[in-house]
Amino acid sequence: MDWKPEIPRWRQVYEAMEERIANGTYPPGSRLPGMLDIAAEWGIGAVTARRVLQELRAAGLAVMHPGLGTFVTELPKSQN
Repeated sequence: MDWKPEIPRWRQVYEAMEERIANGTYPPGSRLPGMLDIAAEWGIGAVTARRVLQELRAAGLAVMHPGLGTFVTELPKSQN
């Protein structure tokens, strides 16, 4: 990834993962990579990777099930 120095790294990884959720790379109900996997993929520290997962949960995009991992939430269907 080409890091933008003016944007925190956790935010850049968060936005990339948010895009993966939106485009179906991580469909609803799927398990997200763990903290160490995110850290390894993006070349960031474990604390930064933990922040990414916390922010995804705070945004309602993911839910953590202790002992199982973090999973993509079911996104509400748009009403027409």
